[in-house]
This record gives sequence, structure tokens and C-alpha cells, in this order.
Amino acid sequence: MDSNLELQNNEFLRQFETLVNGQLARIEYAEQEKKIFLTKLIIPNSINSIEFEKNFIKSVLEYLSDRNYKVVPTSPKIAGFVRKNKTFKSLLPVGIKL
Repeated sequence: MDSNLELQNNEFLRQFETLVNGQLARIEYAEQEKKIFLTKLIIPNSINSIEFEKNFIKSVLEYLSDRNYKVVPTSPKIAGFVRKNKTFKSLLPVGIKL
């Protein structure tokens, strides 16, 4: 799976999106004072790839890191990814533990 996803920040719908084989994968978010709450991961069943899921989450976290956001992953899958990938723990606001 291509790790260089074409990521779009759809601010109107408050979600990060990428198209894969004509299917829309997305991570919904809520924004509050330079904090992003990643609330929901939605990947179409037709994609069904753990590798894609990891690349998608990683792309979103890198996008947010580049823009100096703090990230609060409320989606269990995204929280699990951050827990396993220590490099992204620096994105967590002070006091947030996973």
C-alpha cells in the first residue's frame, strides 16, 4: 500500500480524508484551542488493510505535528496506534495518558 497518501483536511466536515480505489477513508475530528480530538476512524470495508490503516493514521498525525497541534485521540484505534508508536506521544497535551 502506498505510504504517501493524498491527505485532505475537509474543514467544513471536520475530517481528514483520502481516496483509495474510489473509496473515501476518513478520520473525523473536533478542534479546540490548538487541540485536535480525533474522534472516529472510518475505513471502507473494501480497503480492509491494517497497513493502510496505519499509514493513514500516521499521515494525519504527521500533518498535525507539522502544524504544532496537540492531539487527543478518542478513537480506540487511533489511541492504540499512538500507544504503540512512541514518536507520536509528544503530540499529546500535558496530562493526557494513553
